[in-house]
Order: sequence, then C-alpha cells, then structure tokens
Amino acid sequence: MIKNQIDFKAIENKWRTFWEKEKIYTFDSKSKKKIFSIDTPPPTVSGEMHIGHAFSYAQQDFIARFKRMTQNVFYPFGTDDNGLPTERLIERLENVKSKEMPRQKFIELCLKTLKGITPDFIQDWKNLGISCDYEVYYSTIDKNSQKISQKSFIDLFKKGEIYKKQFPTLWCPECQTAIAQAELEDKEEDSLFLTLKFECDGKDLLIATTRPELLGACVAVFVNPKDKKHKSLAGKKAKVPLFNYEVPIIEDKSAEIGKGTGVLMVCSYGDRFDADAISKHKLKPKIILNKNGILKIDGYKGLSVREARKKIIEDLRNAGLVTEQKQIQHAVNCHDKCGTPTELIETEQWFIKVLDKKKKLIEQGRKINWYPKHMYKRYENWVNGLEWDWNISRDRHFGISIPVWECKKCNEIILANDNELPIDPCQIKKKCPKCKDYANPETKVLDTWATSSLSPQITSCLIKDKIVIPYSLRPQAHDIIRTWAFYTIVKSYLHEKKLPWENIMVSGFVKLEGEKMSKSKGNVIEPQAIMDKFGADALRFWAAGSKLGEDLNYYEKDLVAGKRLITKLLNASNFVFMNLEDWNGKKPKKLEKLDELFLKIVNNCISTTTHRFESYNYSKAKFNVEELFWKFFCDIYLEVIKKRVYNEKGDKKKSAQYTLYQSLLAILKMIAPIMPFITEEIYQKHFKKYEKDDSIHVSEWPEEIKVGKVDTLKGTSNNVFDLMIQFISKVRQEKTKMKKPMNSEIVLTLDKKDKEELSDVLEDLKDVVNAREIKEGKWKVEFV
Repeated sequence: MIKNQIDFKAIENKWRTFWEKEKIYTFDSKSKKKIFSIDTPPPTVSGEMHIGHAFSYAQQDFIARFKRMTQNVFYPFGTDDNGLPTERLIERLENVKSKEMPRQKFIELCLKTLKGITPDFIQDWKNLGISCDYEVYYSTIDKNSQKISQKSFIDLFKKGEIYKKQFPTLWCPECQTAIAQAELEDKEEDSLFLTLKFECDGKDLLIATTRPELLGACVAVFVNPKDKKHKSLAGKKAKVPLFNYEVPIIEDKSAEIGKGTGVLMVCSYGDRFDADAISKHKLKPKIILNKNGILKIDGYKGLSVREARKKIIEDLRNAGLVTEQKQIQHAVNCHDKCGTPTELIETEQWFIKVLDKKKKLIEQGRKINWYPKHMYKRYENWVNGLEWDWNISRDRHFGISIPVWECKKCNEIILANDNELPIDPCQIKKKCPKCKDYANPETKVLDTWATSSLSPQITSCLIKDKIVIPYSLRPQAHDIIRTWAFYTIVKSYLHEKKLPWENIMVSGFVKLEGEKMSKSKGNVIEPQAIMDKFGADALRFWAAGSKLGEDLNYYEKDLVAGKRLITKLLNASNFVFMNLEDWNGKKPKKLEKLDELFLKIVNNCISTTTHRFESYNYSKAKFNVEELFWKFFCDIYLEVIKKRVYNEKGDKKKSAQYTLYQSLLAILKMIAPIMPFITEEIYQKHFKKYEKDDSIHVSEWPEEIKVGKVDTLKGTSNNVFDLMIQFISKVRQEKTKMKKPMNSEIVLTLDKKDKEELSDVLEDLKDVVNAREIKEGKWKVEFV
C-alpha cells in the first residue's frame, strides 16, 4: 500500500547524513572533467538563515546541482563574520557595547561567540540542501582571509591605488564609524522646508533649508552669478539667524535660481556639495557635531540632531525668523546596517581610488555575462553615479587590521612585511626607519567588503593549482550589485587586470503581500518554520517559482503545491516499480509505437530543460518538467499502459516497462536540482540497483533516449500522441457530461482519417478509455 503521509524530515535527515558521509559534493581535484567554479556568497553570520538567504541560495544551488551532473563543480562555503555586522550582532547577543570595552577583550568575545553560533548557522544551509563542499570552508575573519586581505592592501598601497586623507566622510553616529557610499540606503522621511530670515545690509535675506539644526555651522551663502535679483549681494556679508555671526556671500552656480529662494546656505557639513563648496572656496569649516551625533554648540549642547532640530525650529519661530514652512517628504541617506541617518564628519580615512577608473570599470562589467541581462544596467548606473572613492577603513574594534604604522613626526607610512601577515599593528611595535622612534599603529580596521571582494582569491588558494580566476559563476542578490559585485570587479581589475568571473546570476527579493520582508516591518516568514511544516524540497520548489532577478511573493499555496508534487513523485515511482518486478532491465528489440511517441516527448523535454538550465532559466525548466510529469506521464501515459503492464506478456509489456523506467529516471534527474531530497530517496530505493552512480546528484544529466522513427500527422505540428490525448480528453469529457464513471465501458467511433492515423496505438487507446470496440464513422461515444 502506498502511504499518503510522507515523513519528509526522516528522508531529509537520512540523505543529508549520506551526502556528508559519502562526500557526494566534495570537489574532485583528480577529475579530468571540466571545472565549473562558483564564487559562493559568504552569508553574514546573523544567528540563523533568513528567508532571503533561502530564496537566493536555493536558486544558485539549482545551477550548481545541474552543472554537477555534467562537470566537476567547485562550490565552497564561506561565512562573512568580520566587521560591523558581526560587531552589532555580538553587542546584541552579549548585551555589550564595543566602544565601552577594551579593544582586545571585545575581539576575544566576538571570536568566542562566533565559534559557538557558526555551526548552527551553517546547519541551516545544509538543511535546505545547499550542495556546497563544506570541507572547503572559509570565514572572512580566519587567518587565511586576514592574510590575503592585508596583502591586498599592501599591494594596492605600493601601486599608489590607496591613500589616506582627512576628509568630510560619510559617518554613522550610531555605529560611530565611517562608511562607504554603497552602504547608504534612502528612507523617505517627513520634514519641514523652512524659509528663514538671514540679514544683509539691514534687510531680510530669505534662505530655504531642510536642516535648520546646522545653522550654527553655516560658513557661507551662495548666489548664482546669473541671478539678477541677488547678484548685487555678492561680496557682502550675511548674518546667520539665532547665532548672529556673519558669513561671506559668494557667487557660485551651485545656487539654483529656481530652487527655494535661489540663495544657498553652505554648512559644514550638510552634504557632499557643502564639502566640495568649502574645499573649492577654501572656507574654514565650523564643526558643531560630535562623532556620536550630539551637538557641541552653545545653546544646544548635548542634544541629538533630531532634538536640536526641534528646539532650533521652536527658537526660530519664537524670534519671528520663519517666514514660510512646508511639510515635505524627502529621501534621507541612512546607514544600511542600522537605519540611522548619516552625517558628514571630518575624519582621517583610507580610500581606494575608483573615481578615476569609472570608464574602465564599466568596460569590465560589460564583458561579463549578466543573468538577467538588464542587471548590468544597475551596475553601470551605480558606477556612473559614484561621488566618492571607496572608503575601506572603519572606526571599529572587530575586523581585519590595516597593516600599517605611521610616524607622525616624519609623516612616514610603514607597511607590514608579507612574511608577518596576518598581523595586528596594535600588538606589534615598529620603529620609523627615518627617526628610529616607535611609530603609531593603525587602530582602524578594514571594511568587511574589502575582504569579501577577494572571495575568488580566498577560495582559489584553498584548492592549490586547480581553481583559476575568472570563476565560472558569481551568484548574488540584486541589492549588493553596488557592493559585492562592484568591489570584486574593482579588486580583480586592480590586482590582476582580469574579470573575477565569466557569468553573474542575480536573484531578487522575497515579498509578503507586495512588500519586501524585514524584521522592522514585522512581516518576516522564517525558512526554518517553513521547512518544519512543508519540508526543504517544497521550499526549494517555491523558490524556483520566479525568474532570475525577479522578486517573489510568498504564498503558502506554492508550498502546498510543492508538497503535492513530492507525494505524487513518490507514489508514481512506487506504482512504476511494482510493475517492473519481472523486468529484466533490458531494452526490448522493438518498442511499441505509443512508447516511441511518448519517449519523443520526454526527449523534447530533456532538450528544452537542458537549454533552460544552461541559460540559468530554472523557473521555466521547472515548468517543463512539471508539465511532462503531471500532464503526460501521470495523467496520460500511466493510464494508457496500465492494462498492458497488468495483462500483457512478452515484448509489449517489456516495451512499456522500459519506457516507464527510462522516462521516470529522466524526470527525476531533471527535477533533482530543484528537489534533491525526494529524488535521492526514489533513486536509492528503486534505481540504484540498476544504475552505477552512488547518488542521483552525481549521475549523468539525461541525454536523448534512443527511439525509432516517429511519424507526425500530415499538415499539422501535432504528433500521434497529441492526437491520442485529444480523444482521451474528449471521451473523459463525455463520460463526465453523462455522469458516468471513468471506467465505464464504451464503443468509440472515429473518423476514417483519425482511425488510420492512430492505427498503431488503437489497442492502447482502447485500454485507456475502456472501449470494447473502436469503429469507423462519425465521431461518437456509446455507453455499453
């Protein structure tokens, strides 16, 4: 008896253990097969896998599993566990603040906590069936990654591609670190657009602003040289409201005539344009903001930016200095790690030069095959929109140390030697080669992307002399095109003048009711809960439901459909092998015409599905296999040959048995990349005794099953099998219309032309529609 209830957890545990024990997914360094190398995304250690991870990693695993059935796949696994994201995780888990702890103590706490949580974190990927070679593992904080990352810094510094500069830098007051442009995300916020009374020559000078809290940092007022209304003010002084000090009025075309009042307030620092303006006109900045986002100006000391804005607006109103106010919504630059609005704070940071290479980096991106193609445009737009060089330093404790010392007296930068790497300059004393005094160790650490951008170099050195750059594939989500994709292209170009990979596949986001899932919105669905309820294969089936690069809504009905397919695959396989008990495993000398026709349909599906997997179109590949399995295999072919395998003997039965075996094996292999657990279960239970491969996942991808010449109907594109399906459907509809059971006996009459076309399969047609006789004449169904 076939069970309806499947213990998918037992199945998953069994085959996970088997895959690990038998090293099914281990890269074979001795194989002569072509290598397909994957630059696997190292997920940020966050405690557990989230639904976005499950969605994106499942999609890349579909390709990895498909390729493994034709090539030698290098598919390492890494975790991104250095830098700010890890610091924030440890602060939350351990209820501490890194800035309030000694540096070394905090680093030790991070390493200890990571050691405890990482195995469970990785287990989530194994539970989903991600077929990485987990023995080829790296973390972005391990010694090898530190060494390669520090070596990259030293090499680029020697090439003149890295510099240190005191500069108004993007700064997160919450995390208290400099960040890169790629770590900004825009948030729409309500704000006031205020028109304020400045003063010039005893008259009101109206200036509009959204940042009144920076009035005390105003250093100049700009008017456009073509602005006839305000041109006479150039060279004069303007008095800043509330603070009552004067600033110069300067002609500069950055003051847009049609924006606000046409007069621009320049502060240190409201935005990038302020920073450029102050530098251009050699103005002395007025710094009123501490690094923790607290003001340090008289009257507003100790207030946060938001608190100061509220109080200053109140003071301006009370003094009659506000002439107009509008409620607006505008985009605010926030730190993507914590959601805090960023500021521009003048700090000394390390940068990699990218602004002078925009054209070349766009060129490099164009050489890569993007799947889907339109994702390249996101990359190109990002590069064209860059305003800063890449800030690679972070003012935090936990991360990879920048391997330099600096002698302030001699203005000398001292680099670590290659044989000293990895190194923490804070733990080693170095003397200046000029003055012989001890130099100051660099206390900043590298941004985590400065290491993740070296993932091809990090993983290739784990398999010496085998894996070369460019890799075959980089899989990733579209939100990190501006970071991981861009930075990896930058590093490969600067170090080797090479592409990091030949192809890049870009996944989308998961949405719930049209909104991106996020913990802050409270609309997160946990993949662990989904797998507990429906199983990993059903979750993977859902993830295959969207085209590459497209966002996908989460609907439980898709999981139900996946679970239904699992049940049907198992039940259909059990049925097939109950009828193969007396089969000798050999192809008969002659196949029945119907079997040839059905195998042609299977072959068409193999060809189409292969092409679609090769072009990273797994969603259409899934659709092809599903259609073959449900519509043609289960609904038609199994019903057609039932009587033949039950009642016939000899070659007719053997023909059906051979066709059942070959078509079911092909179906399983084609759906195996998407649903690895149930396909392994069926393969091991039924096929292993006939096949030589230890696992379906290292078996050969199905090739065309050899059949004889198959006729097609004259004047149409439909073959005989299609015509047969039409009549089966028409008979079933007639039985339903007359409220007769499907096994009710009939006499079927067919047109002469149709009967002749179906002459080779009439016996099978009689069996499936339960026809006592098939006569020639005008189409009709008579119930006996």
